[in-house]
Amino acid sequence: MTDTPLWLTALVVGITILLWALARLPEYLTALLFFAAAMLLQIAPASSVFSGFASSAFWLVLSGFVLGTAIRKVGLAQRWSNWLVVPLSQSWPRMVMGTILLTWLLALVMPSNMGRIALLMPVVLALGERAGIRPGSRGSIGLALAVGFGTFQLSASILPANVPNLVLSGAAESAWHLHLQWLPWWLLHMPVVGLAKGLLLSACIIFLFRAQPQPVNQRENLAPLSASEWRLMGLLALTLLLWMTDSLHGISAAWIGLAAACLCLLPRIGFLSGDDFTHGVNIRTCIYIAGILGVAALVVDSGLGRLIANLLLSILPLHETPSFHNFVLLNALVSLLNFVLTANGVPAMVTPMAQELANASGFPLLGVIMLQVFAYATPLLPYQASPVVVAMGLGNVPAKAGLQLCVTLFVLSMLLLLPLDYGWFLLLGYGG
Repeated sequence: MTDTPLWLTALVVGITILLWALARLPEYLTALLFFAAAMLLQIAPASSVFSGFASSAFWLVLSGFVLGTAIRKVGLAQRWSNWLVVPLSQSWPRMVMGTILLTWLLALVMPSNMGRIALLMPVVLALGERAGIRPGSRGSIGLALAVGFGTFQLSASILPANVPNLVLSGAAESAWHLHLQWLPWWLLHMPVVGLAKGLLLSACIIFLFRAQPQPVNQRENLAPLSASEWRLMGLLALTLLLWMTDSLHGISAAWIGLAAACLCLLPRIGFLSGDDFTHGVNIRTCIYIAGILGVAALVVDSGLGRLIANLLLSILPLHETPSFHNFVLLNALVSLLNFVLTANGVPAMVTPMAQELANASGFPLLGVIMLQVFAYATPLLPYQASPVVVAMGLGNVPAKAGLQLCVTLFVLSMLLLLPLDYGWFLLLGYGG
């Protein structure tokens, strides 16, 4: 901590977020400007400003790019897409909904958002090309966004399937000694955050990014699996197994992914050359992710996050009896904090305050803790969810297209799904 005035920290953070929101500068440049301003003005120690580079999320992003590049290079993306192209290419709605369903099914067995995006993105884009959807077209952009948004938003309905869920679970245990379990979480969030959100996301992509795939009625007769394909499938299977059993061996998914990426890059036994790494790894996106995580860490470490949260709490017109009015305001609080903390930081800040929010709103403690999920799983802007940013980088999605889908989905979710979420909360007894 430094003696820098909090208003200066707020100014740097506010300008950084505004630049990301307006997309007037390249996202990586805004991140670099944040690093430079924070260090020149000495608003925080380097360990806080550059903490994004030390985070597991950063290394998951980088290893995800490497694994995705290897999958494309050896031909596995084309081979796997060849199996999916016949059932999914028959219509655009089927292709979009099938892709979103794949993101949810993979979330059941694979805990890492970044890893799932790295595996699915090359396969889905190859599937689109096989059905006549050109790279860079509206249809290709829509498929890339289906992978990113489906992976992040729908996985919020499964407890260990994304980072914010794990942060919330850990914060609830350390602050309130509450042990959140898989089945109650799934029963509470799957109907709205999973199923209803999946249908709404599908509808948005189908109408915003129209495409006309050419139906494929017969799979290509591909050559037998090569030695490289067998070796890469073995590596991916081992990586997936270790990811699925992280609760048993205790090794972070990031370091498992990093080890797999290193094996992909080793001479002779690997699959990628130095040039492949240069062209396959989107350093711009990696720097952007580090910037997002650095801003969130700075907000928490400086005390700015708690100040903002307490200020918002003091002005929110909450009533002491639980109601839909209070439910909406609490969701609004989490959504506002999502602007400065991003999805990974919100539960770390809000969960320790949950008892104060429960006292002010009349909701039970567990209800306040669990209602965060809908809000942080519904970002207004892409930078609030780092997996969405990674998917946009992997899929070469323009910032404007990601922003269009994000805003549309946010507005429709708040209008259509938030009342459903409240009704389901009451039905399951989380409303008091």
